[in-house]
Amino acid sequence: MSILSVLLWTPAAGILALSLTPSRNTHIIRLTANLFTTLTLLLSCWLVIIYDQSDAGLQFSESILLNPKLGSYYALGIDGLSLPMLVLATLLTSIALLASFTISSGVKGYHISILLLEFGMLGVFLAQDWALFYIFWEVTLIPLFFLIDRWGGNQRHMASLNFVLYTMGGSIFILISLFAIAGYMPEQGNSLMATMSQAAQSMPPNIQVLVLLGFLIGFGVKMPIFPLHGWLPLAHVEAPSPVSILLFGILLKMGAYGLIRVVVMLPGATQALQQLLIFLALFGMIYGGLLAWRQSDLKTMVAYSSVSHMGIVLLGIVSMNETGLTGAILQMTAHGLIAGAMFLLVGLLYERTHTRNIQDYSSLVQVMPRFAVFMTITLFAAMGLPGSIGFVAELHTFIGGFQQWGTLMVFFSISILVSSAYAMRTIGTLFTGPVKPHMQQIQDLKTPEILAAGLLVAGIVLFGLLPALLTDLSSATIVQMSSLINQRIQLD
Repeated sequence: MSILSVLLWTPAAGILALSLTPSRNTHIIRLTANLFTTLTLLLSCWLVIIYDQSDAGLQFSESILLNPKLGSYYALGIDGLSLPMLVLATLLTSIALLASFTISSGVKGYHISILLLEFGMLGVFLAQDWALFYIFWEVTLIPLFFLIDRWGGNQRHMASLNFVLYTMGGSIFILISLFAIAGYMPEQGNSLMATMSQAAQSMPPNIQVLVLLGFLIGFGVKMPIFPLHGWLPLAHVEAPSPVSILLFGILLKMGAYGLIRVVVMLPGATQALQQLLIFLALFGMIYGGLLAWRQSDLKTMVAYSSVSHMGIVLLGIVSMNETGLTGAILQMTAHGLIAGAMFLLVGLLYERTHTRNIQDYSSLVQVMPRFAVFMTITLFAAMGLPGSIGFVAELHTFIGGFQQWGTLMVFFSISILVSSAYAMRTIGTLFTGPVKPHMQQIQDLKTPEILAAGLLVAGIVLFGLLPALLTDLSSATIVQMSSLINQRIQLD
């Protein structure tokens, strides 16, 4: 069995092991789930070690014909785009489970759902067949619905239903677009990504635009981009904090990942819609930042800030040049680490105080110094402070956008100023002023919590100071994607 199959099916093996464990043995359940997620993380790290950074093509590929009539394959592979997302998915899943020790009801079902979610996420990033990709894409909806509906907050039922309806609605548009491309396949065609990408070039330009719009709606709901973000605030506020780590850290990146694959497949249609897409990106960046600035609830603030940050990803994608695509991939990784750390820390603070209202806090630096250090670094990274991965990602995206649109990037600068405003306001409110009487006995972060937060913050700083560790991983693939985009645009 290939290493990619071993990686993919390790969470599934964990689900099987948990299903055979009695529900009353909560300690064994937690230990087993953490064991399998740690093993998955180690496998993804081993992939990074043995991955050939100079090879732009798919590596460790495997392909097994599943359905001869439909031409669908069990096809797996990784490149410089999918590998960072794989490592991020396994890392955040491990951290989410470390932060799940406060879950006291339905422990077995909760951990099975987390492992099923990891299985679906890994499948999305590994699949090299659109039919297989779509199956894994839909698999992620099942555990997310139950994780929000069963272990969420007071409005969890509405939040879970809202999330599923939005996402399923978007998935229908993805399916319609895939069927449209399949109509231009040869009789003995298949659903492999490489084959369907070639077939997409034979479609008339107007059909390509319609197909791209379908993908844009489907993947845009998951990212989310304005105005398809309606599900996001409620779902993320009501979801348990460990689940929010995965929702923000990975699930949003699935949409961006799919959109990058589609832009490479349909660059002519992307160019035709470029003015619309740049408007959505820049408007979403400013709109999300302003909404985040207005929030007093910490989770809602982070939720709306993600609309702004994913606007940066969209900007990098639609620039369709090497620098912009590099910025998009860096921002996907940066946002995964930053949002993961933010939700982890906000969740730990809520467990101690049972309030997320920013006005209820002051001078936490005196009672929770370790928490203050981690939160301050994370907020600085969110505003793009030099020395953090957020700065590196935003700088690449800004340069890529400037190469394409010039002075329009003044709106990018405005969004950065807005992000700085709400980040500095949050730091000032949380950590300055007199200590409020009811906040004097709050316990600082414990050792397991320091480990979980420290891993994310270390990544934020390490990749900010040594960005080549990330850029070298993806550079060959990005050069190849940019070359394909230019070739296909010239052919059109």
